[in-house]
Amino acid sequence: MAIIEVSNLKKSFGDLNVLKNVSFEVNKNEVIAIIGPSGSGKSTMLRSLVHLEEVNGGTIRVQDEYLVQNGVYPDSKQLKQITSQMGMVFQHFNLFPHLTVQRNLELAPKHVKKESDEVVRQKSDALLKKVGLADKADALPGKLSGGQKQRVAIARALMMNPDILLFDEPTSALDPELTGEVLQVIKQIAEEHMTMVIVTHEMGFARDVADRVIFMDNGEVIESGTPDQIFNNPKVERTRAFLNRSL
Repeated sequence: MAIIEVSNLKKSFGDLNVLKNVSFEVNKNEVIAIIGPSGSGKSTMLRSLVHLEEVNGGTIRVQDEYLVQNGVYPDSKQLKQITSQMGMVFQHFNLFPHLTVQRNLELAPKHVKKESDEVVRQKSDALLKKVGLADKADALPGKLSGGQKQRVAIARALMMNPDILLFDEPTSALDPELTGEVLQVIKQIAEEHMTMVIVTHEMGFARDVADRVIFMDNGEVIESGTPDQIFNNPKVERTRAFLNRSL
């Protein structure tokens, strides 16, 4: 069952067509990896799913509700309700530097969802333990490594109980030795059947974790298939050429 349906998505910045009739579906409990060269529209597409980018045309439906229909958006209340079903993890963490790790996690559930202090504290304790950072609850983000910051960002996204998690190049700002700890957390969440869409340049990770891989280039979906199909038997020459450079 499709939890996200994207059809004929278009996005331009002036004369630059960043997305050209992008269409795909994400099924419930599925992990989708989006791969492709820099500038192919991957991040713009992902950001459009949570209304961080407004598209110029096309339709996005999330759990049978229209985030945008033929380029037309609903009112702000409905937009907020639809996007609240999704959590986003950014490339550069986006933590509040003046708040402790635990307060970074607890801010949104308290103020947006109006959850009680007791419930929020139980959740933040459990999630910090889950991502291996229970001992960093009182630390400020500036005292953490990049990998630790990204694990905090993942825990913060999970605090809002999203049905869908979106990742925009979650390891591209990290040193190679810190990448593994973040990918391990994402893999653990995938094994718990969270629906996820991951824009990534980590080909080995996409091969191991994704149920389906989508290759984008020049603002278009060029090819989609299982990791085995895409990595071992791509049908399109552009996919083959990209993988030959990347693997």
